[in-house]
Amino acid sequence: MRSKILLFILALLMPAAAAQKPNILFLFADDMTWKSIRTLGKEDIDTPNLDRLAARGTTFTHAYNPGGWHGAICVASRTMLMTGKQLWRARDAEKRLQEDFVARQRFWPQRMAAQGYRTCFAGKWHIEADHRKVFSQIRTYHPGGMPKDGQRAYFRPVEGKPDPWNAADPERGGFWEGGKHWSEVMVEDFNAFLADADPRPWFMYLSFNAPHDPRQSPQEFLDRYPLDRVKVPANFLPLYPHREAMGAAKGLRDENLAPFPRTRFAVQTHRREYYAIVSHLDAQIGKILDGLEKSPAGANTYIFFTADHGLSCGEHGLMGKQNLYDASVRVPFLVAGPGVPAGKKAAAPVYLQDAMPTALKLAGAEVGDDIDFQDLRPHWEGKGTPRDAAIGAYMDRQRMIEKDGKKLILYPKAKVARVFDLKADPGEMKDLAGTPEGRAIAKELFRRLLEIQKESGDPLDLRTSFPELAGAGEKSR
Repeated sequence: MRSKILLFILALLMPAAAAQKPNILFLFADDMTWKSIRTLGKEDIDTPNLDRLAARGTTFTHAYNPGGWHGAICVASRTMLMTGKQLWRARDAEKRLQEDFVARQRFWPQRMAAQGYRTCFAGKWHIEADHRKVFSQIRTYHPGGMPKDGQRAYFRPVEGKPDPWNAADPERGGFWEGGKHWSEVMVEDFNAFLADADPRPWFMYLSFNAPHDPRQSPQEFLDRYPLDRVKVPANFLPLYPHREAMGAAKGLRDENLAPFPRTRFAVQTHRREYYAIVSHLDAQIGKILDGLEKSPAGANTYIFFTADHGLSCGEHGLMGKQNLYDASVRVPFLVAGPGVPAGKKAAAPVYLQDAMPTALKLAGAEVGDDIDFQDLRPHWEGKGTPRDAAIGAYMDRQRMIEKDGKKLILYPKAKVARVFDLKADPGEMKDLAGTPEGRAIAKELFRRLLEIQKESGDPLDLRTSFPELAGAGEKSR
């Protein structure tokens, strides 16, 4: 009774402007490529609830993760998201997150709290900072990494031999550790938070582990995808030719999931399990959307859905996300809420971390020069000038730029450049680097990449590895 009285008093004392602030629901998936939503990628996959969210709001069709500074791409992605710092600045900031960000109230949820928001976290964290000092409420907490698996989940399956892994077996633990699938627990966490009578506006960061491996889901979802329904990607390769130079060879955990060389059977099997857990995730998001629509809070809530990065899952002979092909660097990005156009698709390049300043602006906060990412509201309001390009990086092994439907991938250690026309070749199968057209594209993109490198603090000097792209007199900084 006392708590209800306090909440009532709080509601009376709250300024009218604060009471009108919108709620923010941030739904975050793990390892989810942009094309794994049916309405975005035209894959034969069942995602009716994410499809309806896309129909309700605006889809950013070219949303990117800038990359990572080690194999755990999710750590970099999430650190950028929380700090607002671009890749290399986030890497440098990681060493002092507690002192320079958490203690100074500079993490995303802390900035929301400063605007009068109650904040809640549930799910996967995977950031080198104390989550308990960042959010006002904590529900389920998973420190990072992935659900536990075992050696049976690696280098499999081998056609003609029994598969040691069963993706629907809860006795294997993993996503069922604790007794209930972790994606289903997220629904319970959301419902419990939504039932709170606190009248303040809220920000909930709901971070799913799905569809990260071990890709486990109930048998009914696996049954939707018999192998003859699952297509092998058109860009399938038994082995990627530059895997050693790019840092994605045998020995990298993600790449060890399937046998070397890759087989069509193994890729089909992994994609079947991937589609199944995505569909199971979609079903849980449907429950969250249903609950929000029935709630009085629903009319004044912005919903963001995105992922920390994508996943190859058999494309180009690769299994993981430690590469710069579109399946890995592009993510789904959906926004719905008051004033957001329904069914709109925005093709300008954005970064998933743009969600941070966008939410802050919606909350009424000032976004200063200490945040490297951009408010996305002008995209759906028809104002402002969008980015002209997006870049990506993986350690000192890979660099990428996409601009106007053209793409340049660089492997500095091998001095290899790859060039793609994504409009004519969305599967990135026809390398134009050896053609006059490709060389012209590469030089233009290289110049813009160098400019963005300088702006974003990228320390890698590409000119020494690619003097033919840098041009005369441009071989050193």
